Amino acid sequence: MSNPIDVQIWSDVQCPWCYIGKRKFEAAVEQYPGEVRVTYRSFELAPDTPVDFEGSPVDYLSQRKGISPEQAQMMVDRVSGIAETVGLEYHYDRIHQTNTVLAHELLHFAKAHGKQVELKERLLRAYFTEGRHIGRADDLADLAAEVGLDREAVVAALAEHTYLPDVKADMAQALAYGIQGVPFFVIDDRYGISGAQETATFVAALRQAAAERDVVPVEAS
Repeated sequence: MSNPIDVQIWSDVQCPWCYIGKRKFEAAVEQYPGEVRVTYRSFELAPDTPVDFEGSPVDYLSQRKGISPEQAQMMVDRVSGIAETVGLEYHYDRIHQTNTVLAHELLHFAKAHGKQVELKERLLRAYFTEGRHIGRADDLADLAAEVGLDREAVVAALAEHTYLPDVKADMAQALAYGIQGVPFFVIDDRYGISGAQETATFVAALRQAAAERDVVPVEAS
């Protein structure tokens, strides 16, 4: 397909459902016969979170949602179990709860240098599986270098907040679309899909978007 289906995905790099949704969507792309072009957009689930949150993800959930630690642990266990069904390993005992704005700035840097898809995967795996810190510039620069980005250029861009306006623009667009949670997929500017839906749902949306492109409007006589 010379004109790929365009998919814009709003997500956060510390959103467990975003990683699960990513895997389900990737499975859909493998099943879809045409070409798909993906762009990741920024959505900060908790912009007020400190870079170094004092406590565990369970503590964070308990405080933010006003639930007991036991309830929070049940939520963590449930999402970890679902992650396993799509081949992901979540290790919440290692996770560093943090502020993600710099990670989003870095994703825009990576987009400008043709490495956004690779970096998105690297950040998610670093956060959920490896227990790496994704809120500090030096740690992010290390991860960026692992996918082939220039470390010094990354450090400079993050220090100068070169791509912060792009993060804010994504957030403003999310607000305009009425996006209140992530992941959120906008397919060919026609369909919005909220949440980590099943692969079949994504395949159907991709096929429908492609089919509608092929419809030639009938001119009024």
